[in-house]
Amino acid sequence: MTRGRTRPNAPNLNLVTQIRASATPSDTSSLSPEHLQIIEICSVPLSVAEVAAYLNVPLVVVKVLIGDLVERGDVVAGGLFQTSEITDTKLLQAVLDGIRRI
Repeated sequence: MTRGRTRPNAPNLNLVTQIRASATPSDTSSLSPEHLQIIEICSVPLSVAEVAAYLNVPLVVVKVLIGDLVERGDVVAGGLFQTSEITDTKLLQAVLDGIRRI
C-alpha cells in the first residue's frame, strides 16, 4: 500500500488531525483503492485515527496514504472543520449543561 514508505509526506499528521476531502479532487484514476476509500469516507471530516479504524489498517500506513492525498490536493488536513450537521439546539444545550456539571 505504501510502496515501502514509513513516513508521510505531510507534516504534523497525528491521531487527532482532521482530514476532509477536497471540494475538487484531482484525477483519481491513478490512485489505489485505499486512497479512494479515504477520499470517500472523508466527505465528512474525520480524524486520522478514525480513518485508520474505518480502513482497518495500521496508523502508520494511513498517515502515508493521507500524506499522498494531501500532497495531491485531494484531501485537506487541519484543525476542526465546521459542519452544519448539528442543528438540534436541545442536544447542544444538553452538552453544555453536562460540561457545566463537571
